[in-house]
Amino acid sequence: MSATLKSVSEAGTSIWLDDLSRERMIPNGKSRNLATLIAEEYVVGVTTNPAIFSASISQSSLYSDDLKALAAQGHNAESIITELTTADVAQACDLFIPVYERSAGVDGRVSIEVDPRLARDTSTTVSQARELWAKVNRPNVLIKVPATVEGLPAIRTLIAEGISVNVTIIFSVERYKAVLDAFITGLEERHNKGLPVSDIHSVASFFVSRVDTEIDARLKSHSHSDAPSLLGKAAIANARLAYQHFEEVLSSQRWKKLEGAGASIQRPLWASTGVKDPAYDPTQYVIDLVAPLTVNTMPEPTLISVRDQGRYKGNTVVGHYETSLQVIDQLASIGIDINEVATKLENEGIDKFIKPWLELIAAVEAASRQ
Repeated sequence: MSATLKSVSEAGTSIWLDDLSRERMIPNGKSRNLATLIAEEYVVGVTTNPAIFSASISQSSLYSDDLKALAAQGHNAESIITELTTADVAQACDLFIPVYERSAGVDGRVSIEVDPRLARDTSTTVSQARELWAKVNRPNVLIKVPATVEGLPAIRTLIAEGISVNVTIIFSVERYKAVLDAFITGLEERHNKGLPVSDIHSVASFFVSRVDTEIDARLKSHSHSDAPSLLGKAAIANARLAYQHFEEVLSSQRWKKLEGAGASIQRPLWASTGVKDPAYDPTQYVIDLVAPLTVNTMPEPTLISVRDQGRYKGNTVVGHYETSLQVIDQLASIGIDINEVATKLENEGIDKFIKPWLELIAAVEAASRQ
């Protein structure tokens, strides 16, 4: 077992795997199975997204029999996808039940996302989230909802209804503030009706590496003399400032009231933590974002890099707020606005999930005809 992964976990950053397939849930599959990762690599949760499911279902023969049977029963392509993905998530949830129980519901979580084409549709997002929640029917599932402007009221509504949510595609501190407010408002609405709040859990998925990818490209073509010194610094600075706001809310009287009623805070989840630039340390988006009450969801190559190469440095978030703000201010001074970047990345992020989802629908339709 890795001393580094153990230290990261013990420091309060839960390690989740950003991947799920049927191979992961069978012994001796092509991929290391989840049971091994739980036992040996401190993995305590799983996240999925439309791209992951598209790759899994399109490339694995393990779905063929179920796909044919569902098609024979009259299911259309989208219904088949729902049946396959919810079955996988339910099975993974069952595998994580011991972790879920041991952590009092904090970890042992598995996420499933609403149709990415609904990112700008509040009411249909709520409807599909309810359907997925009921269909998976496991206490440790999280329904992923995008943090678009239209997604914010959906988050509030779902939390008020007692549905645990993973809020995804967050790129800016300003949007993160709105997400955390929607979560708390939902809890308050529920609490004010006399309903329990202790069984609701949530994470806010704050994307990391894509911020550096976008900003570094701008810096490399920038004429300002300060540009080279800012390469590779924006993403971690941005995430650290989000955690600063998290700490402020955590100590607020508004939150203390809900905490007294048994509520659990929505934890920041660092997503997109696989390093895109080979010039950078492959462990940096894990090692440099260790802090209490956080989650880091990572692809297996990043997990292996942290295990084999990572050097634990303790809490690497608290105490770095001033320098992080300086990075964001320096970027602004040379014309790179983090909020404009976040808007661009949000739109691109939605498109990046819609494309593989449409490809999966087409692949399932073709297989159904056969």
